Amino acid sequence: MKTLKPAAGHDRLLDLRTFLDVLVAAGHITVQQLEAVVNNRRGESQYNMHVLTWIAEQNLDDQLSPGKKLDIETLTQKLATLSGQPYYRIDPLTIDAAKVTGVMSLAFSQRHKILAVEVTSVDVVIASAEPFVGAWEADLEHTLRKPIRRVVANPVELLRLATELYRLSSSINFATAKVASKAPGLGNLEQMLELGKLKDADANDQHIVNIVDWLLQYAFDQHASDIHVEPRREIGNVRFRIDGVLYTVYQLPMQVLTAVTSRLKTLGRMNVAEKRKPQDGRLKTKSPQGNEVELRLSTMPTAFGEKMVLRIFDPDVLLKTFAELGFGNDDLTKWQTMISKKHGIVLITGPTGSGKTTTLYSTLKTLATREVNVCTIEDPIEMVEPSFNQMQVQENIDLTFASGIKALLRQDPDIIMIGEIRNLETAEIAIQAALTGHLVLSSLHTNDAPSAITRLLELGVPSYLINATLIGVMAQRLVRVLCPHCKREAEVDNALWGNLTNPWQITAPEIVYEPVGCLECRDTGFKGRQGIYEIMPFTENLQTFAAVADDLPKLKRQAYQEGMCSLRHSGAQKVAIGMTSMLEVLRVAPESQR
Repeated sequence: MKTLKPAAGHDRLLDLRTFLDVLVAAGHITVQQLEAVVNNRRGESQYNMHVLTWIAEQNLDDQLSPGKKLDIETLTQKLATLSGQPYYRIDPLTIDAAKVTGVMSLAFSQRHKILAVEVTSVDVVIASAEPFVGAWEADLEHTLRKPIRRVVANPVELLRLATELYRLSSSINFATAKVASKAPGLGNLEQMLELGKLKDADANDQHIVNIVDWLLQYAFDQHASDIHVEPRREIGNVRFRIDGVLYTVYQLPMQVLTAVTSRLKTLGRMNVAEKRKPQDGRLKTKSPQGNEVELRLSTMPTAFGEKMVLRIFDPDVLLKTFAELGFGNDDLTKWQTMISKKHGIVLITGPTGSGKTTTLYSTLKTLATREVNVCTIEDPIEMVEPSFNQMQVQENIDLTFASGIKALLRQDPDIIMIGEIRNLETAEIAIQAALTGHLVLSSLHTNDAPSAITRLLELGVPSYLINATLIGVMAQRLVRVLCPHCKREAEVDNALWGNLTNPWQITAPEIVYEPVGCLECRDTGFKGRQGIYEIMPFTENLQTFAAVADDLPKLKRQAYQEGMCSLRHSGAQKVAIGMTSMLEVLRVAPESQR
């Protein structure tokens, strides 16, 4: 294979024609494609663009992989192979910005188009898209007094991350410098008084504004569902929840973290001065792609200060089909039969974070036609949707779920969505709405579908009212989907499969898949999540077992006999088609009992 290595002692930038010749020799492109790219490059204005970026923008078909294009990462991998330097896929979640920006100045990074990506006790890893330029190495090694390990990285990501990381680091340094005290900020249980010293940075300071902007955009880029801003004694944590797993993405000095929290409270129209009580707020912003994104803010007083969690709601979730949510054909038929009724109650159950809100909104979106009046009462309104009439619970003015439903019933609704049934009063009014000819959708917190009956009985709802109004219950969980780029076949572990399908003893598939981990999924082996479902239509036979809570085991057995699939059974179906792993289903789904 032709090499791109220059003669010893001679640095040179990557040459377009030389690199294209190598791609032709390897069979990735044809001679005709080469000539077209070279001719297109003749405009002087294009010569400021890196060679790999330019080739990627030509949208060339990869002759070795029909149907695929020569994208920037593929070209970078090819350059790494030909240069003899390792390829490095930059993952922003693994970069310690404070350390890497301390390796060199921004001016040095920009001048040589390099970026430190890892700092260890023995060496420093430097990423570059110009592997044959090394004039800067000796000076940097002398300054660092550590050896340099070079890698090849995507030139677009190098430029973007260098700008973002140095801007963030600069903002944090300036914000910290404005705080005279080196002591931690005032906590709720621990307090330190140092007279004449400023404790916190200004929440409206431009550097704090920059940090908050970076934090939100970074979360959108990484498809995070939650942002946790957590105070500690001296250094606070910022963590993202991605596909149900928390990742620490940055650590901030407590004075800066306190100012960041104050800035977010201001944006969420919360009381900045009140730090002793939990508060809720919301804000709307735009992602880097220009899409509107809703965020729900919640604060909680802790020993070291206010902890804040931002729940990110992507409006695109309302446009997802039931298939994209994870409904199989049988599940979808049962669910659509239940929600097509003109009156009655349909319940969704599951713990926090199991996707209940997503399912409710997606369902309402399909039901909200021009001929139907859909009204909701929520605490809080999680996503604003123009096709719904949405009301938010406000306890401070006695607007509760119960009083809100009473108001909705005077608004000529066809379908009512109640965010959650929490007490007997709410349950009774929901039942009244169902009895007067309305379809009511709501949620409960139970482990499985049959337990919803027990929960309603425990709240004090008479069994005859449950029998008269309840259409059905669906329990759900979210399982992580195996990364399609790296999942691999594995032998079926009969013990695991037995735990998964007990007591049904479903025949195990010939092969299953397990997670591996790659650059595309940040070495987790999973990418995205889908639902698994346990759907229980409330039939006449089941109604005979809904008299007392002690009848729950009999109710479950009858539901299974009538064809209800448990959460683990639903997960086993996804394991059989290679969508997820057995351990993942066992992790999230409760044990099935008959």
